[in-house]
This record gives sequence, C-alpha cells and structure tokens, in this order.
Amino acid sequence: VQLQASGGGLVRPGGSLTLSCAASGRTFSTSVMAWFRQAPGKEREFVGAIRRNGGNVSMYYADSVRGRFTLPRNFAMNTQHLQMTDVKPEDTAVYYCAATLRGLIVSSLRTPAQYDYWGQGTLVTVSS
Repeated sequence: VQLQASGGGLVRPGGSLTLSCAASGRTFSTSVMAWFRQAPGKEREFVGAIRRNGGNVSMYYADSVRGRFTLPRNFAMNTQHLQMTDVKPEDTAVYYCAATLRGLIVSSLRTPAQYDYWGQGTLVTVSS
C-alpha cells in the first residue's frame, strides 16, 4: 500500500486549502483513512479520520478542526481529500495521511500507532 500526500502550501489566515492523499496498491473498500499533523517541536496529532465499509461511511474530527475541516465522502480515483477552511496560524504543520484496514469505530482511531500505512508529509503554512 502506498499513500501519496499533496496540496500543501502557503495560505492566509481565514483562507482555504485542500489536501489530497492518493492511495494505491490495495483495495480500500473497507478501510480507515486519516490525517495527522505535526508542528515543529510538537508530537504528531490527529486531525480527522473517515471509515468506509462498503456503502457505509463515518467520520470523526479533532475538536480543534471540527466545523472547519472536512473529509469528503467521495473516494474518486482512490484519493481522499482534506478540505480546510477558515485556517488559522495554529494550523501550520506538516500534514500526513495514513490508512489502516483494521478498526471498527472511527472515533477510537486517533493515535499514529493505530495506522499501518503512511504517506510522506505535505507542509501547510498559515501566515499573512
């Protein structure tokens, strides 16, 4: 399984940005994909996760991004997006996508150790 993250860049406070995570090498009909982020000097933290089980989809978000970030339900071209709106300077970090084929309850899958596959990071800088 390979994950390829992209879409990072410089964005002004209050602006929007969409990150993408392209998955290849394994079917993801039943899976959990997530985004984590890591700011300089800080631990990697959970951003949001989406679980797909056939036609059933469930999402969970960290409190710090809920209402501002969205994981779209569609998974066209095996790509998971992270739509970021109303971004803040504290959103500045390297963002990583991750995936696992394990796990039933998406709200419980919030630590890096629970994910088996990782993409390289993409840097998001929020600054005026």
